[in-house]
Amino acid sequence: MRKNIGLLVGGMIFSLGFLPSVAQAPKQVFDRQVAAMVEALRLAAPKTNTINDGLYSAWQVRPETLKGWSKYCLKKEVTPTQFENSPALARQVVSCITRRELNNQYTTHQNNEIAAVRGVACWWMTGKYTGCNNGFTGAYVQKVVEYYQQRSKPVSNTSQIKS
Repeated sequence: MRKNIGLLVGGMIFSLGFLPSVAQAPKQVFDRQVAAMVEALRLAAPKTNTINDGLYSAWQVRPETLKGWSKYCLKKEVTPTQFENSPALARQVVSCITRRELNNQYTTHQNNEIAAVRGVACWWMTGKYTGCNNGFTGAYVQKVVEYYQQRSKPVSNTSQIKS
């Protein structure tokens, strides 16, 4: 009996060795990273200076895009007017989509944070994760990365202590 238990335990340990390690698991982004990305996308949003330009909220979202995003995030459609008139609703939807896309890009880029941010920024502007290396989209992606880096740093308690 004791021999069988030893074999059973040994077999379990041997089998567990073949499971993927925790270090290889895809990273789930932190709330601060999502918040930094959402804010970077807002700050980098092109300013058209045109009334009724067909883009809504501080994030400049197209109505057809909003339809799918709100269904995904809220399980219901919201109108562009609702989105435009409620910064909290807009931030909720944008945060939900940003979390999904950051998680996907972290996996794609083996947890490389800046590559993930670049992929999301490119996707945000073009619907594709690559190809935003120059021109208007390249400048936009770079601006998003810079805003992200300014906002994503963890706050240190010691840096706020005054002597």
